[in-house]
Amino acid sequence: MAEVTLTIGGRQYDVNCRDGEESHLLRLAEMIDAKTMTARKSSPGLTEVRQLLFAAVLLADEVHDLRLERNKGQSSLNLPPIDDSAAEEMMAGRLNALAARIEKLAEKLAESDGAS
Repeated sequence: MAEVTLTIGGRQYDVNCRDGEESHLLRLAEMIDAKTMTARKSSPGLTEVRQLLFAAVLLADEVHDLRLERNKGQSSLNLPPIDDSAAEEMMAGRLNALAARIEKLAEKLAESDGAS
């Protein structure tokens, strides 16, 4: 397992990934960071958790639009639409796990801010 440090929203997160996936994970983190910055600029004063939430919503919206475009293209070719239910379940599980981690981090941050 490789360890990568991701910078998202000005914070660094150490995460593990499979060997060889480091650069891909860094590119994904750059996408998330860009959406976090978009959320921060459009709604100043958001907490970090809310910035990450909005980043996730913005990314999910892009995925949704891409799927619509893809399925529209397939229908013009008379191909059946792709069933994404398994992939959606997997992504929902990952998003739920990520949300839980974000909430725990937010709690720790709140505790450390309260202790100072």
